[in-house]
Amino acid sequence: MAINESVPTEGISELSFLPMQSADLDAVLAIESVSHIHPWTKGNFEDSLAAGHWAYCIRPQVEQSIKGSFLDPAVLWAYCILFPAVDELHLLNITVSPKLRKLGLATRMMGAIEGVAAQQNIPRILLEVRPSNTGAFTLYQGLGYEQIGIRKNYYPADGQSGAREDALVMAKSIKLSV
Repeated sequence: MAINESVPTEGISELSFLPMQSADLDAVLAIESVSHIHPWTKGNFEDSLAAGHWAYCIRPQVEQSIKGSFLDPAVLWAYCILFPAVDELHLLNITVSPKLRKLGLATRMMGAIEGVAAQQNIPRILLEVRPSNTGAFTLYQGLGYEQIGIRKNYYPADGQSGAREDALVMAKSIKLSV
């Protein structure tokens, strides 16, 4: 049985996007530390919150919660950090709990993020992704994001050697209501 087959998703009506608070950071860091080659630190998250970035914790909205399980609304499923600029929304971090990957949560989150951009009249979403993160790159491409550039040596790749990895810059135009 695959790990995500053990997570029942029936009964989930919507995902709750709740503003990230300092009290959420332990749960966020627990997911961040096992999800990324070079994870954000608590300080990185605190700086984003202090800077006013749009930071959200994603939890299930279920018809009947099951305390202590993944269907407990207190359990963090995912999170994202967005930086709104004048004419673009920059996706700084989006991470789904490893046990909940391949269930379509990232696709649903990206749809919600695009909806927010449209509501706020922000015509474009911009993001960076590691070339080695083929799953994320494939997801973004499938959602209509196009590579528009490369940021050389953007990501730390190895703390000991100092090696770095490029970032693929991707963007998507958002259809705004007239």
